[in-house]
Amino acid sequence: MSEPTQALPVKLVFSVFGQAAGMLNDTISKLSMLYGQPDFVSGQVPFDYTDYYHPEMGGKLVRRFLSMEELIRPENLPDIKLATNEIEKETAVDHHRTVNIDPGYLSQAHLILATGKGYTHRPYLRNGIYADLTLIYQGKKFCSMPWTYPDYADEKQLAMLEVIRARYLLQLKMT
Repeated sequence: MSEPTQALPVKLVFSVFGQAAGMLNDTISKLSMLYGQPDFVSGQVPFDYTDYYHPEMGGKLVRRFLSMEELIRPENLPDIKLATNEIEKETAVDHHRTVNIDPGYLSQAHLILATGKGYTHRPYLRNGIYADLTLIYQGKKFCSMPWTYPDYADEKQLAMLEVIRARYLLQLKMT
């Protein structure tokens, strides 16, 4: 029989994208007010892997990634997704988002993103939120899955996530 144990704390991460760099910075400030200071903020990169968001948000989208200094409980992910949905609604213009915020967490074993869209590889958490198993950590590196979004499978993003994971592992040693 397996004995239930408490999950280790995890590293809260966000992908934030939109058309305007200023909006991204404002969003990062709002997230900092809610979840503490980031310990990593990427430079601005083009979000050009898909045109899925163009009808709603327009073209030439830019993105930033961040991770937060304070570790979280993994079971808090649905609450965080619901809060980021509210930020998206508050900043919308004529019911069109100006910013997209994808929260998730990084653990020793994987990267999980939160989503409101169910699918075969997305187990239901609660309150309309699903967990998307985006990457697994295997063989001393992050590995994509058949359903991993191409931008998360990109070598640059994988290298960035390795840096965030190394910081997370140091934090775990200090707890």
